[in-house]
Amino acid sequence: MPRSRRVAKGGYVYHVLNRANGRLRIFRKAGDFAAFEAIVGEGLERFGMRLCGYCVMGTHWHLVLWPRGDGELSEFMKWLTGTHSRRWHGAHGTVGIGHLYQGRYRSFPVQEGGHYLTLMRYVESNPLRAGLVVRSGEWAWSSLAVRLGAEKPLKVVDGPVRLPVRWERLVDGFVNEATGGIDACVQRGRPFGEVSWVVKTAGALSLESTLRARGRPAKDGEVERDVGKGV
Repeated sequence: MPRSRRVAKGGYVYHVLNRANGRLRIFRKAGDFAAFEAIVGEGLERFGMRLCGYCVMGTHWHLVLWPRGDGELSEFMKWLTGTHSRRWHGAHGTVGIGHLYQGRYRSFPVQEGGHYLTLMRYVESNPLRAGLVVRSGEWAWSSLAVRLGAEKPLKVVDGPVRLPVRWERLVDGFVNEATGGIDACVQRGRPFGEVSWVVKTAGALSLESTLRARGRPAKDGEVERDVGKGV
């Protein structure tokens, strides 16, 4: 079955995720992380993309992107994953061995306001929740490190919502919160927000199928029960 065509309109904030093929640890040393950040920075300038937040882990990465125009997200991500794959294989002597990523990236739009802030806490707390650091700000490869003064070859912009004071404390506090709502959006590509916004956005971006329960045909007007739930 052919893959469905993405409809990535500008003006929305998107969470974007991709994982290494076979859960391969593609970021092992500082140079691996730094090389990826440099590629992201190059892509931001090339496409005029806005980066609100990010976190690079050993086997995967999260980006919070805010494209201005329709189709910009797809163009940026195609260039980013293709460029990183070629350069990674070249640097590690594995050209022709296989795919670096498990498939095309996953993404979903997020509503401005509290849901956006929840998503940002989710992204920047990844290393803490994984038990890799004692405080989220200790992880060098994330937008939180940039906010705390780390010099990087990429620019993190202010998003559609101003981050509250004592942001680092709020990020650390996310370790005690459930992530089920966002995890479901990651798996399904479902918009993350209040129910009315989710339904409206799903229609605008041709994501109606992400609102239906799996395993059976959807009934008219049906929306899966956990749509719109927070984390």
